[in-house]
Parts: sequence; C-alpha cells; structure tokens
Amino acid sequence: MTTASGKLHGVKEDGLAVFRGIPYALPPVGERRWQPPAPQTAWEGARDAIDFGPACLQPEPRSASIYAEKYPAMSEDCLTLNVWAPEDARNAPVFVWIHGGALTSGSSRVPMYDGAALAQSGLVVVSINYRLGMLGYFAHAALSAESPEGVSGNYGLLDQIAALQWVQRNISAFGGNPENVTIAGESAGALSVMYLMVAPAARELFHRAIAQSAYMVTAPALKEKVYGQPPMEEVGSWLMDKLGAKANDMAALRAMDAAELINASSKTGYFPFVAVDGKVVPRQLVESFDRGEQAPVPMIAGFNSGEIRSLRFLLPPAPADAKAYEASIRKGYGELADTFLQHYPATNMEESMLAATRDAMYGWTAERLVARQSALDVPAYLYYFDHSYTSADDSGLHGFHAMEIPYIFGTAERTPPRWPKVPEDEVNSSMSAAMLGYWSSFARSGVPRAEKHPEWPPFAAGESYMHFAETARADKHLLPGVFELHEKVVCLRRAGGEIAWNWNVGVIAPPLPGEVKDCP
Repeated sequence: MTTASGKLHGVKEDGLAVFRGIPYALPPVGERRWQPPAPQTAWEGARDAIDFGPACLQPEPRSASIYAEKYPAMSEDCLTLNVWAPEDARNAPVFVWIHGGALTSGSSRVPMYDGAALAQSGLVVVSINYRLGMLGYFAHAALSAESPEGVSGNYGLLDQIAALQWVQRNISAFGGNPENVTIAGESAGALSVMYLMVAPAARELFHRAIAQSAYMVTAPALKEKVYGQPPMEEVGSWLMDKLGAKANDMAALRAMDAAELINASSKTGYFPFVAVDGKVVPRQLVESFDRGEQAPVPMIAGFNSGEIRSLRFLLPPAPADAKAYEASIRKGYGELADTFLQHYPATNMEESMLAATRDAMYGWTAERLVARQSALDVPAYLYYFDHSYTSADDSGLHGFHAMEIPYIFGTAERTPPRWPKVPEDEVNSSMSAAMLGYWSSFARSGVPRAEKHPEWPPFAAGESYMHFAETARADKHLLPGVFELHEKVVCLRRAGGEIAWNWNVGVIAPPLPGEVKDCP
C-alpha cells in the first residue's frame, strides 16, 4: 500500500486489508507540544503497519470502572490511525470513528472498536487517536501569543481535523471514497463530532455524521468569562501555578516529562474541554446550530435509557427526603417546577434524578441535533437505546452509557473486562445485526436500513425515532414534553448569561433567570 507519506505493510485478515498504527501527523513532542499538528513527512522504504500505535497519554483508569482498559503502551507520540478495508474495496464509503473518554482517556486500539465487522459490510473503517487531557486541551496566553491565529487550547480537536485531512489525501489508496466520509463517535467522540460540524477547518472533510450520546454543554471561552465559567487562558495560568511552573515559562513546561504532566494535572482537578476561541470554534455549539452554521449533512443522533446508571458521579447528592427534593426543585425551577416534577416526581427520587440528568445532557442534545439538521432540510434520524440483558440489569446498568457500541461494531465478545458480558443468544445477535446494518447503510447512502428490520423514518416525519429495546421498532414523539422543558431551561440560562446550562440539573439547579420573551 502506498500513501502520500510512503509505503505501508499491513496484514490480511478474513478478507480484509488491515493497517494499524499509521502516523497521520508528526509526533507532537518537544517544541511541537501544544502546537497544531504538523503533516507527516515522507519516510523511506516500507513501514510496518501491523500493530496499533501507543494510546495517547492519560491517567491510569479506575480499576472498578466498567470502561477500564489496560494499554500495552502509552506515549505523547500517539497521533496514529488504523484502517480496515475489504481487499476488493473500490470507491467504498468511509466510516471514521472517534473514541470517547471525556477528552481525558480512551484509545483507537480498544478491542470493542475493532472495525472488522463494519468493514465486512462494505465500508472502509478508520479509527483515530487524538491528544487528551492537558496535552490536548490546555490554553494559556503565552501559547496564544505564539499562534498566528492568536488562540490556543484545542489541539485534540485539531488532531481530529488533521486525521480527516489525511483521509482526504490517502483513503483512495485503501479503496475508500474521499467524497463519502461519515464521522462517528460516542460520548466525547460525539462531542467531537458536533465541534467538527461547526469548525470552519473541518468543512468539506466529511459528508455524514453520527453522534451517540452527545452532550451540547456550555463551553468555556478562551479569553473571557462566559456563563459563569472562567476563561481557559486563566485556567491555564491557574494550572501552571498548581504544577509549580513559572508564569509564562512554556519552555520549562515543554521540558517536563509528559506522563508526569498528565498525572499531575489530573490530580489538581483540571478538566480538559474545548474552548470557544472564535477561530477553531467560532461560538457556542447551541448558537452555531441555532444560526444554521453547522455542516448541512445527514445525521444520526441518539441516547441511551440508562446513561447515568454507569456515570453516577454526574448526580448530585440525594436530598434527605421527598419534601426536601421538591423544595429544591421549586427553588431552582420556579414557574417550571410543576412541569419538572411531572416528569421527575419526588415519589422515586433516584429514578427521577437519573432521568433528569440523562435528559438534560444527552436526550435534549440528541433531539436538538436532529431538529436543527431537519431545519436545514437534510435527513436526520433519532434513536433511543433501551436494550439490555440480565447481567447488566442485575448490576443496575440497564441501557448504560456506551452500551450500544458493541452492537454497532459486532464486538460483543471484545468488551472491557468489567463490562457486563453480552449473552450469545438470538436476541442480542439480532440487535447487533440491526444496528450494524443501520449504521453501515447510513454511511453508504445517508439512509439507515437493515435487512429484516423496520424502516427508520427521519425525525421530520412526525418526530419519528427508532426505539432499540428487545427489538428495533419505529415510533413517534419520544418522551413527550421533556425536550421542550429542557430547551426552555437552556434558553433562560443563555439569556441570563451567568449560568451554565447542563451540569447543574435538578436539586442543584440555581434559580432560573426571569421570563424571556423569545424563549419558547
């Protein structure tokens, strides 16, 4: 295989040509730490592309987490991608997977993301690494001063754009069609999909989008305080101080050991996030989508019924009793409190708190995405994943966050060690065939279809959605009234300008600003 940078030696596996650990940019080390990715230069001879590249540096995972994976290697030199292609691929659709992990963890080498089954359906599958944590999302005034654009911080997102540019230059050599590229991701990968949809530098690099459990939360700005959040450059100065580094001494910070930097920054409580810088990211996601500035591409978006069951750290402490719960809701939601309590009653606080946080972050985002794409007159498809099985239910994890992934990739036997084991039975096999079929069909044509499974109508057809439960079935009007409630809350908080709109849900919600004429 010959790419723009040189020849590659891959492997043949079950009718596929597989190439792992392909560098798509120069190593972001030394002076290139906290710089936009530089294009990979040419190499001499043939390069082995047999093994996955190292995972990007990240803290050691919590051993009790169902998502925890052990990687054989981690490195700052991690900007690689992997390709699975049918051996006879010619002008095949391309599916680019962006892993999740809160912009802090994860890797393209996770076995559950193996692209073989999707590739055997006729796709060329690409999975990518991108810088994480402080190495991927660290802003500082000194770094902005170095930049011709006057910005800093969004290096992980720039890595993703560089990977898509690599796809445009090289995927034809693997039998892929650079004019039919689908970007897809889950959780932080889906967050990344949304930012790629609004990033000017990513325009024209993809043609469809899939966002699984995306969260359109408030983003900090680079240089100013917005919605109660400090500027990311200011956060960068705070972090340098916590790390014992001299102000503005980027040379010293670049000289620090990368692994020590990642672990030390994690211990400070630093939370990496995309910054609204006016260049890479022009404005808040909600505003870009309201203005219709996002890429006008067909889209699948959805969420899972039990998102928060495996993410309980997102829940606030439970009130002492139902009376205290109701009092907190009335204090925070004012005139919307009765509506909130109708959807999330005090009679079962735990379930109400799980559902409220799920809906405010993931459900509201999914429906908003498909509604805004539909407004651009492009097809958009909504789903609700409510499938489960005994071992997950027994662990209190019905429909948990990311549970849909092995069904889409056909990798039920390759989940992380603590993941509730997926049964080998007809129900789960059929669900995987359905989801893999819908996703691969969408990548192929922009319309999700699966043999022997129902037609999936677009959202614009009467607020339609696909309900993945025991089986797949089409339905209408998912969770009536819930989207409207959270849209009103977000609108009021945006108008007030002092409150973030997604992290403070339910009993910890600050009082809403007063009525605003333009809020629905």
